Amino acid sequence: MTKSTGNTPGILIEAEDFDSYGGWVLDSQFEMQMGSPYLLAHGLGRPVADATTQVNVDPAGEYEVWVRAKDWVPSWHPGRFMLSINGRRLATEFGANDQDWSWQSAGKVLLPPGEVTLALHDLTGFDGRCDAIFLSSDGTVPPNEVNSASRAWRKAMRGLPNQPADAGEYDVVVVGGGVSGCAAALSAARLGQRVALIHDRPVLGGNASKEIGLMPRGAQGKVLQELSARTPDGDLVALSLLKAEPNASVFLEHRIIAALKEGNRIVSVDAVQARGGQELRFKGRMFIDTSGVAMLGVLAGAETMFGREARSEFHEAYAPEEADEMHHGNTLFFRTRMAEHPVPFAEVPWAVEVSKDYANLSGQLMRTGAENGAGPSANPDTPEFQFSEPSQAWMMKFPATHFWEYGQWLDPYTSGELVRDYLMRALYGTFSNVKRLEPEKYANLEFEWMAFVAAQGEFRRYRGDYVLTENDIRNHTPFNDLLIANDGSFCIHCAWKPGKSEYDFRLKDWIFDGRDQQSYGIPFRCLYSVNIENLLMAGKHISVTHVAGSSTKLMGNGAQHGVACAAAAFLCNQNNVTPRGLHECRFPELRALVDELTGHDHDLESHPPKRKFVAVPG
Repeated sequence: MTKSTGNTPGILIEAEDFDSYGGWVLDSQFEMQMGSPYLLAHGLGRPVADATTQVNVDPAGEYEVWVRAKDWVPSWHPGRFMLSINGRRLATEFGANDQDWSWQSAGKVLLPPGEVTLALHDLTGFDGRCDAIFLSSDGTVPPNEVNSASRAWRKAMRGLPNQPADAGEYDVVVVGGGVSGCAAALSAARLGQRVALIHDRPVLGGNASKEIGLMPRGAQGKVLQELSARTPDGDLVALSLLKAEPNASVFLEHRIIAALKEGNRIVSVDAVQARGGQELRFKGRMFIDTSGVAMLGVLAGAETMFGREARSEFHEAYAPEEADEMHHGNTLFFRTRMAEHPVPFAEVPWAVEVSKDYANLSGQLMRTGAENGAGPSANPDTPEFQFSEPSQAWMMKFPATHFWEYGQWLDPYTSGELVRDYLMRALYGTFSNVKRLEPEKYANLEFEWMAFVAAQGEFRRYRGDYVLTENDIRNHTPFNDLLIANDGSFCIHCAWKPGKSEYDFRLKDWIFDGRDQQSYGIPFRCLYSVNIENLLMAGKHISVTHVAGSSTKLMGNGAQHGVACAAAAFLCNQNNVTPRGLHECRFPELRALVDELTGHDHDLESHPPKRKFVAVPG
């Protein structure tokens, strides 16, 4: 129940704090851009059950009702919903005002003292969204800007303190609970380090989680194999493993929002909890960024790289002649099925605007950990792709999930919601086209599942003391500080330039080069920041070029990075040195510890690894 606060004019009810979400889901992915987590009516075209909550009104009186919502396809208004108070629906339909995130007044109501029930009524099932409700008692108009002032207003209205609460001191703070973060946290805890794992989702695993469902490809080390086993509902067992470690504390649904430094050293990070909005401060000696988006580095001012390097910079064959900011975009996974009876689907002209006449539902995630499904039987045969290499012609009909990708030319830090929404429109429109192309054949076709959390592609990458290149991987460069082995092909996603394709939600080219099918070595210098003294990194944002990152990005590889970073953090704390100092003075000790933790999976003593791997598209 939300309670009014006696020293503030009005009552703020954050949607994430509702007592019951009903059929709505909590979406906290974009809170740094739009200001807050929100509730999403993700019903795949079927209206979802009401979200409800109770509010304690004191004093009674006349209140103006404001609702912050978004019309996510202006002029079409697919995500409409209504609000009722004590069972009486207000006349306003929200999500239909042609505005991005904004407060909209629904007029004034008389409220009695005591408990008042609010309910959100979804009208369409097509992703209506509600951020918050404000009951204004004195004419106050809630601030819509997303800045420090509006955040302070929300804190005051919720009775939250201005300063973060102390979350404790840790030997190692790991930011990001994907596969690499789980491996780092688990390994560090087992080495006796007091570890905090901060993750912004309700489940662990990142792109391998049950929210998204990819198989963790790449190097299959023993830690990865242990933590990536799945429960019957598709969840990773990583959380239960971490809970069993007395040295590990896991903070789910916490997003980092600030990093505090002394000189070139991070001393703490602040995180906000999605439900309730409480802020916590985590102090640490060593920090490992496994967020996949280099978020800790962005907040702390670490040197990073972005986009594609010019061919002349590192002399990579797959690099473009000129540098640009194209990157791997985000992907939205889905699954359809044939029901036992006809299933209607609403007209979606707002989605067909994006899909045009595209009518092929191949590239489905058939179940958690099993992607690249062909879709419905006798899937309509529409044009696919022209690959830039004749040797890849066999893949022209390959039903790849990652062909559903968008956002490669947009800022991934500020455009995440736009990219996710565009992909939803592409999928809804394609589904509609298939249903209507042959209505009798596909009368029973329905969406079984569509993720509302996109699989994240490429963001910023750290700059370390060394930047790994395509040539290093291809030639197995014999570094003196080889620490772990990675596997995988060069898997480069090439997007259409804006406006150059009718189907811009599908890739233009997909370069898939298995090289010599041998594993290759990662030097330790790629796993720590060049300018932040106590910051290590694991996962797809280690110090690599865009081309090299197309192989190192695989989640199994990230798990190996995570184990190595855990070992490095332990030795840095034990010997009171920085990662660079560890590299210079104690590297043999680090390599021996990593060998122990990985079970001597790779022989790095005298030569680069040459273990055979299986090249699997995806």
